[in-house]
Amino acid sequence: MSGGGSLSERALILAPTGRDSAIAAAILAEAGVAPIVCRGLADLLAHLDAGAGVAIIVDDVLRSADLSPVSKWIADQASWSDFPFLILTQRGGSVERNPFAQRLAATLGNVSFLERPFHPTTLVSSVRTALRGRGRQYEARERIEEIRRAEALLERRVVERTAELESANRQLAAQIAERERVETALRQAQRLEAVGQLTSGVAHDFNNLLTVITGNIEQLQKRLDEPAVARRLDMMAEASRRGASLTAQMLAFSRRQKLEPRPVDLNVTVRSMGDLLHSTMGGSVRILEPDLQAGLWPAMIDPTQIELVILNLAINARDAMEVGGTLRIATANVLMGEPLLPGQPPAGEHVMVSVSDDGSGMTPDVLARAFEPFFTTKDVGKGSGLGLSQVFGVAQQSGGGVTIDTALGRGTAIHVYLPRAQSAPIERGVADAEPPAAPRADVVILVVDDDDAVREVTTGILNDLGYIALDAESGRAALETFEARSDIEAVILDYAMPGMNGGDLARELARRRPGLPILFATGYVHVEALAETPEDHIIHKPFKRRELADKLARAVA
Repeated sequence: MSGGGSLSERALILAPTGRDSAIAAAILAEAGVAPIVCRGLADLLAHLDAGAGVAIIVDDVLRSADLSPVSKWIADQASWSDFPFLILTQRGGSVERNPFAQRLAATLGNVSFLERPFHPTTLVSSVRTALRGRGRQYEARERIEEIRRAEALLERRVVERTAELESANRQLAAQIAERERVETALRQAQRLEAVGQLTSGVAHDFNNLLTVITGNIEQLQKRLDEPAVARRLDMMAEASRRGASLTAQMLAFSRRQKLEPRPVDLNVTVRSMGDLLHSTMGGSVRILEPDLQAGLWPAMIDPTQIELVILNLAINARDAMEVGGTLRIATANVLMGEPLLPGQPPAGEHVMVSVSDDGSGMTPDVLARAFEPFFTTKDVGKGSGLGLSQVFGVAQQSGGGVTIDTALGRGTAIHVYLPRAQSAPIERGVADAEPPAAPRADVVILVVDDDDAVREVTTGILNDLGYIALDAESGRAALETFEARSDIEAVILDYAMPGMNGGDLARELARRRPGLPILFATGYVHVEALAETPEDHIIHKPFKRRELADKLARAVA
């Protein structure tokens, strides 16, 4: 008999006595099922594997006493339930009367029976049926394992993808926060720039006005002997000085004022301001002994501006406290990291001066607007709102920054950071110790300004000083005068003029006559425009007679 079997299909025949085993083996071999007769359990185990094409045929002679331990061992192995068992039993035999069959049927789920004598076709059919069941079971198990592996892979990928998404979300959140920070800084910078342009423009016109007022007052004070009139002129002069201080604050805030930074010892500055601070505070608050760090680095700052900064901060601290409050001033060397918020100083070595109080503190809303120009929490008429704006402007323009530590009801500490200077401080007054040379009587000076009143005051002061003063109202008129008069030895220019501004005119004059002394009289100018101009060649409006005389004398000497 031949069949369509596969040599990969095997039948393990456990028949120690050999009864009917040779017949069964021959029938299966003819049908294409490879028979393997096993004489004992060890022989059976040697040929057993987990493949799908394996069936186990057991002769029920295992009921005999000598093989009962073997049958028990087979029945006790739970893993054997994966294999199909075909039990050859005597015709008319009963499973109920066969302990071996009962044990296998109860423990192993895949057991069938074949009575002897059996027909060859019946044997082959029974084995093949068992093998097909075993194959389907094996395939199902393999499919289940594949599904489990796929589920594990999917779960692992889900975990990995979730981690990737969480990381991406964190990066996105950080980018959004950074973008919001940058946009906030940009909006603040744009607001400050817009208001800065407004304040600098107002300061320019106001400085021209103050130049006329102070110039005429100085001229009148020289010619009047009446005490009452002189007293009124002194009051007018004081009012003009206050106006000049206000415009200086506006220009410092808007960064349109050219600073004259130099190495400064802030410890010396704070000590020298002791009397001024006590008189300004008026006894309403207690000023503690300054906490000044030993070995303080020199700071790069305009000496006059840092005094205004400290004074402004002290006045703000006084106004934030009740009578009897405490004011503290401290200095320190600080190494700053990268800035995190607008207004903070850049990374590097800085010298810090701080002014702190134990007053009312700031709310978050007030803190967010602290540096805005004209913003103030003081009553009407008690503050311009430019104090902290000036502090911010001076610090930023000097290459530093400002931070505020505050808590509502617990006080405020404002820290001003200035870049560390790389040279020793210069004692004030050393550079100006040598008095200016007296002017010659025949020195001709050209004054160029688009404001008629400013020109008239300036030329009047120059005439009083002994100079011969010429004037022009524009750059074009100045060039015409310059070509007509070869004896002009110096020029005083207003920078902000319509048409040809002072910078353009200065370059043209220098081209026509190299080495010509040129001084800029200005109340408003972009800092970059005069960055290369020495401070001795800049006269700040409203200027004093002494300042004009000193700088002009040095220029023409």
